[in-house]
Amino acid sequence: MKMKPCFVSPILEKIAKKMGVTINIEPKYRYVGQIINAQGERRYFRNTNFDLNSLGASEIARDKSYSYYFMSMMGYPVPEGDTFFTDRWCSIIKSRRNPEAAYRYAKKLGFPVIVKPNSKSQGSGVSKVYNKKEFFQAVRALSKRENVFLVQKVIAGNDYRIVVLDKEVISAYQRLPLSVIGDGRHNIYQLLQIKQRQFKKIGRDTILPIGDFRITNQLRRANLRWESVLPKGRRIELLANANLSTGGDAVDVTEVMHPEWRKLAVRLVRDMNLRYCGVDIMTEKTLKEPPSSYVVLEINAAPGLDHYASSGRRQRQIVEKMYEKVLRAMLS
Repeated sequence: MKMKPCFVSPILEKIAKKMGVTINIEPKYRYVGQIINAQGERRYFRNTNFDLNSLGASEIARDKSYSYYFMSMMGYPVPEGDTFFTDRWCSIIKSRRNPEAAYRYAKKLGFPVIVKPNSKSQGSGVSKVYNKKEFFQAVRALSKRENVFLVQKVIAGNDYRIVVLDKEVISAYQRLPLSVIGDGRHNIYQLLQIKQRQFKKIGRDTILPIGDFRITNQLRRANLRWESVLPKGRRIELLANANLSTGGDAVDVTEVMHPEWRKLAVRLVRDMNLRYCGVDIMTEKTLKEPPSSYVVLEINAAPGLDHYASSGRRQRQIVEKMYEKVLRAMLS
């Protein structure tokens, strides 16, 4: 089985050497490791999962529906939506919350709606659907890999990821959806291929969803096709979600974010009993301004930073400093 190379292991090796601590990486896949401090205490990691968060809190964070329940109970605004199951899973657990029930709920919310897996991260399987055909197309795609999915009201605004470690915000960046900019010569399919080659050149291992039905639907709504040639300078967004793992871009805002956003993110992470966490926020304004209207899209107890790091030299330096803080926190 071919595995994606682990981004974290070589960075932690570099940091551990600088700190003078022992690190043992499993040699075959280099996906997991052991870190030993001067007192002989051992800590472990598996890719972006570190010995920082408790298992219970991490499992709640991984389950969007459960995390929404607790965040809402504590007064944090979360997306309006509900949880449903695939037909196969409904037959096993004897539930009526099947895709047909989900569609009725979507009509009640009003199209467009968001359809997304309950437990996946990095924007995997997220669809913005505008009608019955697109709705069931998205659900069928999810059903191949998931048993539980969410239907949510669409939220407009600016999408941010805030990363918290032990009562400190160590990174914040705005996330922008996958897009292409026309050059008057290449069609949209070719522009994505060019973007994929550019990613490879800078060491970004994101696999762009070329040919994805979600992009096909987005293009159709804009009266475009994969073969369409955009005028020079015209930009078009291709996906509804802004995750870096699906080809989105990032703009660092750590140094300019308002102190009240820092307090809010730290408080939320503390209330969810986590030490290390990514908080995804949608807000009508920017993080430069104090919080007013916002929604917590989700939380992630193992935030991946590889796509962000590979977007530029400065970003990689930021991530290396962040992982040094993570390593020190593990050993404290």
